[in-house]
Amino acid sequence: MDREDNIQEVVGRLVAPGPEHDRIEQLSTTHLPNRDVVLWILEQLHGVIYPGFFGPRDLTRETLAEHVLGVLEEVRSDLVEQIAGALRYHEEVPDRAHEITAAFLDRLPEIRRQLSLDVQAAYDGDPAARHTDEAVLCYPGVRAMTVHRIAHELLRLEVPLIPRIMQEWAHAETGIDIHPGATIGDSFFIDHGTGVVIGETTVIGRGCKIYQGVTLGAKSFPKDERGRLKRGVKRHPTLEDNVTVYAGATILGGDTVIGAGSVVNGGVFLVQSVPPNHVVQAPLVEISLRDRGNG
Repeated sequence: MDREDNIQEVVGRLVAPGPEHDRIEQLSTTHLPNRDVVLWILEQLHGVIYPGFFGPRDLTRETLAEHVLGVLEEVRSDLVEQIAGALRYHEEVPDRAHEITAAFLDRLPEIRRQLSLDVQAAYDGDPAARHTDEAVLCYPGVRAMTVHRIAHELLRLEVPLIPRIMQEWAHAETGIDIHPGATIGDSFFIDHGTGVVIGETTVIGRGCKIYQGVTLGAKSFPKDERGRLKRGVKRHPTLEDNVTVYAGATILGGDTVIGAGSVVNGGVFLVQSVPPNHVVQAPLVEISLRDRGNG
């Protein structure tokens, strides 16, 4: 068999119909959300939320309103199209896309207020920060929270697929995995951030701070009488206001509540609730020192 025949044979096997292929191909599905367009929308919204940091650099107070209006008008048409596609793909009524888009845009000022507090929390919580500008431009936790607060609002409006596309892009960019369903209060700061996982039904109060490698996860996955995973059940923990969780801690379970003002030390594995204003620490590791000598 020559090379051309070999390629034809490979093509034949790649395009052959079969049930195992249905889950990883979508033919003639023009209404499937376009990931590139969704990420373009996300980029434009960064410029609206952080004008001058992202997008045009020559904005003034006099030109800002006109600039934001132009961006939102452009975003609106693309967002309507993407939401309509996601709704149609999930066999829902695509005509709702205009209503959902209007409701989402109406929430942008509140999203911006929340993110301003997140930026301040990042500056206040990290002595290495020299200015809030540094938090906006450099901090992965701020980038992850920007995407989360946008994606969370879309999910609250029952938009399929698009919030997850946004969230997984942020996960790849920052190493921080926040499900768009997680509910997170004002002034939240993720320091360093790499390896942080925050599950779908997590609830986080105001003024909380977590460090790298923290997992707020599920203890178990409840199943129905047919053995299928139950969805929409509270599976992830709750952090009340002003909780700090240090690096490498794991907190699991939908009935696990960390009381306000408590601190969870690094490396702790926790599956039970903690009263307010307590410190949780793992057993101290015994350290031994051995003189290597001068040889």
